Amino acid sequence: MKKLKNESELLKEALRVGAIYAQKRKVGQFEPTDSSKQKIEYLYKLLVHDKLIQPLVKGDETEPNMKRKLALWISRQLPESHPLLK
Repeated sequence: MKKLKNESELLKEALRVGAIYAQKRKVGQFEPTDSSKQKIEYLYKLLVHDKLIQPLVKGDETEPNMKRKLALWISRQLPESHPLLK
């Protein structure tokens, strides 16, 4: 699996946008004490539940795979001219 360009920055943006999405849906919010792993897993499961991303195959639900899914999701939400996509 080829790594995305700016994958870590895309993941940060996905978590930021995902936190706003979760608040607007009134399903929760990230706390400053939440670990990165908890945020990634929660956002991944929320987006799968809302059918905004396709779920990973059972047994393939590892943190690196969830990070990649979130980075891919946000890369498709951003406009083509966004600096993270260049």
